Amino acid sequence: MQQPKKMNRLLRALSRQGLDVSYSNKVYSISLKSSLEKYWQDASATTAEVLLPEDFPVEAKALKQLANLANVRHPQGGCVCRACATPDFHPGDAGVAIGSIAQTAGMVIPAAVGSDINCGMRLHVADLSIEQFLSQRDRFVELLKGDYFFGTRDVSMTAKTASAMFQHGIPGWLEALRDKPTGSAANSDFEQLVTECNRTFLGGSMNGDVKWAPEELVPNDGLVRDGGLGTIGGGNHFVEIQVVEEVVDKATAYTWGVRSGQIAFMIHSGSRNVGKYIGGMWRDRACEAWPKTLKHPESGLFPLSVAANPELVSSYLQAEATAANYGFINRLLLAELLRLRLRQVFGDVEAPLVYDLPHNITLAEGAGWVTRKGACPAPDGQPVIVPGSMGAPSYLLVGKGNDRFLRSASHGAGRARSRFDMSRKGVDKTDSALGLSDVDCITLREERRIEEAPAAYKPIQPVIDAQVEAQIVGVVAKMKPVLTFKA
Repeated sequence: MQQPKKMNRLLRALSRQGLDVSYSNKVYSISLKSSLEKYWQDASATTAEVLLPEDFPVEAKALKQLANLANVRHPQGGCVCRACATPDFHPGDAGVAIGSIAQTAGMVIPAAVGSDINCGMRLHVADLSIEQFLSQRDRFVELLKGDYFFGTRDVSMTAKTASAMFQHGIPGWLEALRDKPTGSAANSDFEQLVTECNRTFLGGSMNGDVKWAPEELVPNDGLVRDGGLGTIGGGNHFVEIQVVEEVVDKATAYTWGVRSGQIAFMIHSGSRNVGKYIGGMWRDRACEAWPKTLKHPESGLFPLSVAANPELVSSYLQAEATAANYGFINRLLLAELLRLRLRQVFGDVEAPLVYDLPHNITLAEGAGWVTRKGACPAPDGQPVIVPGSMGAPSYLLVGKGNDRFLRSASHGAGRARSRFDMSRKGVDKTDSALGLSDVDCITLREERRIEEAPAAYKPIQPVIDAQVEAQIVGVVAKMKPVLTFKA
């Protein structure tokens, strides 16, 4: 089939930037024209694939970042075997495009995950109607504003509980907390929290070690008061109240406890300052471990080789798991603060967990690892949570285990405009221009409302449709936003 002239011009422009690009059936195939490093001259570049709806913009910077990631190799052993990207694909600030997935053999790439380790999504549903919720909306919002913005939350824990959190994630934290309940979590339903580990990816527990945690958060005794725990974070992180607008896959929705008309709450957050601490530490260590006689990779992505430094690889994975455990607890506490306020305002509301899963993480899969940067694991039958913007629907999906796209799905709609572009002078900042006319955004920072306005994001529907057509996911339910907390 002959390419349209517009597409041919685009492909020629990308070629001038050192990329070999082709497009067929909504999939771009990208590779570097030649190897970037002289000691790889005999190696052919790995081709990466990006699933993109036909009318979506193609960003050369993102394609170059993905091609660079696909071409990462370690001269002492290890390579990227396969790479791909989801339809919310867009440039990343740290040299790795958001929506990238890389399968590696013999090495890991700390910078591919970065510092927002175990950023992810959590979804609960509650048997409240939208009318019931809105009747007490103001009281509920004021209580949660105190918890999320003004520090009225109490997430203190003993030193033993903090150590168990970093070491073992949710199960370890729960076991230690039950011995000596502290903070607002002492009012939680512990049996419910234990049961909900089964609805959390990997049970909410990875093989961490307290030695990688920030020293001030793991004292020998006493109470730990962590100002970052139970906080939403900046950027595109949020807590959102939604209503289940439509159930598409009734059998799966029934199994997961989801019904039309329910109130839902969706949480997007990660490991906060702990992830920044560990991610930054290991980007530096990977750079320091690079062979001294060789020039640095032009991409700035430094892998750790199993053959050259097996102890560094295992230590990095353990450190990443430590931050991941903290991320699981952070989302749980954000949800638990909301659930406790829900019960305070509306009475005995169960609000069970549907699922909690990461989209920034390295996982052992097959003979190597798969690193996802802004992409959800989507194995066959697993829940996948994909938010829209503050003004667009979010989706509960079921994974199809599509091997072509490394059993991964998008983690959102993807940015269409940068935060800088949204906030610069001269931009029309009226609610109608930003898509905020009917959006209920709870924030203390007007700039956050503008930076994260619906106009900053691509439309969610083509992103979902492309993945359904490609057999990556199936739609279970669609949720409409009611109000959004943005820090």
